[in-house]
Amino acid sequence: MSFVVVIPARYESARLPGKPLLEIAGKSMIERAWESAKQSSAAAVIIATDDRRIYQVARDFGAEVAMTSTKHSSGSDRVQEVVQNLELSSDQIVVNVQGDEPLLPPELIDRVAINLEENPSAGIATLASTLTNNSEFNDPNVVKVVRNKGEFALYFSRSAVPRSLTLKNSGFGLKHIGIYAYRVGVLNKFVKWPVGDLEKIEQLEQLRALENGTQIHVGMVEHELPKGVDTQADLERVRDYFSSVQA
Repeated sequence: MSFVVVIPARYESARLPGKPLLEIAGKSMIERAWESAKQSSAAAVIIATDDRRIYQVARDFGAEVAMTSTKHSSGSDRVQEVVQNLELSSDQIVVNVQGDEPLLPPELIDRVAINLEENPSAGIATLASTLTNNSEFNDPNVVKVVRNKGEFALYFSRSAVPRSLTLKNSGFGLKHIGIYAYRVGVLNKFVKWPVGDLEKIEQLEQLRALENGTQIHVGMVEHELPKGVDTQADLERVRDYFSSVQA
């Protein structure tokens, strides 16, 4: 199986301006994310950005970089521009890896691509893990997913779903992991669909795919994953980790 990884990277961030270029133990965050993705089985790893500063830094550490439009509203749009310019076939698989996930295990990149290939009725594949505490279950910043017996998504929400008095009693609490594998043909359609009503309500773009009848395979990850970098506290935690493993 052959697949491509695209890492969308934009300079602006409400909580951490210039986030891709923030330093983590001597390297930029985007370089850390790129290094992890390069350890996967991807045929190519491409950074997609609309910012010349990110472009130059990425070129300097040896990455393949694509300059993209400044008008994109999401990472998916940016990824689609890259694969369109590469003229990939409609059945080719592309994995969208977030640039603020420097601790993402490379085997999960392989996993989500394999899951998509092995489920031909799915247009998109993603991952989830079991929620282990009620604070996350009720945290709107932690996206929950409900899937059917065939491992396909029924719904994604920022609310605690399915409804339950306690996480322990629900037995269904799954935390969405924000990595996506797309078939290129599906991604090309996805970016042309208008933003859906559910997407507006939840602020989750994957609901646009569900609203338009695209099946999303949700594979399970059995162990707890490191959190991405959204806040200054997250950044300090990741810095401490890399400093400790390099010591």
